[in-house]
Amino acid sequence: MRLGLPDSIRACLFDLDGVLTQTAKVHAAAWKTMFDDYLRERDGPGFRPFDKVADYDEYVDGKPRDDGTRSFLASRGIEPSGDEIHRLGLRKNELVLRMIHERGVQAYDGSVRYLRAATEAGLPCAVVSSSTNCKDVLAAAGIEHFFAVRVDGNVAHERGLSGKPAPDTFLAGAADLRVEPAEAVVYEDALAGVAAGRAGHFGFVVGVDRVGQAEQLRAHGADTVVEDLAELLEDDA
Repeated sequence: MRLGLPDSIRACLFDLDGVLTQTAKVHAAAWKTMFDDYLRERDGPGFRPFDKVADYDEYVDGKPRDDGTRSFLASRGIEPSGDEIHRLGLRKNELVLRMIHERGVQAYDGSVRYLRAATEAGLPCAVVSSSTNCKDVLAAAGIEHFFAVRVDGNVAHERGLSGKPAPDTFLAGAADLRVEPAEAVVYEDALAGVAAGRAGHFGFVVGVDRVGQAEQLRAHGADTVVEDLAELLEDDA
């Protein structure tokens, strides 16, 4: 199997939520609960709710927590203080952790198949996520052993890396795997993440379409779009 990739690719950089694990829906639900509570308190019962598909994809998916909070509220003409942004982000994280504890974490079967094939092909893998809970989620899903490198929200904070759509975290993942960006492939389901892959001039960008946004993923820079990573194996089998 050639993994559906150009022959020049020597390493794989995977986003976490929505690409490897079925936690994107958990994050969307947590964002909605947090924002709706905030907007209801601010605007009263006639508030306009957070849309966990359109608003999630456009303003928060793939971004660091505070950036996502700020981006969505700005779309509603709201500019809270930095302390308020941070407080809301912490509330969202509390909700995510509770939901993960209650529901558990499941990896996509096709993604596990793909990780196994990439490992067998000798391609080193990194996980690149804005989540500060990345390590725990990988462990809960039973897939942490596939990754030689983890660049998550904690690592980004420690190194002063800008979040997606800036390419910094993906560039750090490639550097930690000791490959050039042109030798690495980025796998992303978030529009901001795909844009980051394109901005970093990576050798190949795979958009993973879990919510029917194939055209948007292509418009943001995906070289190919699949609904499941296993499709790349089937195409090349």
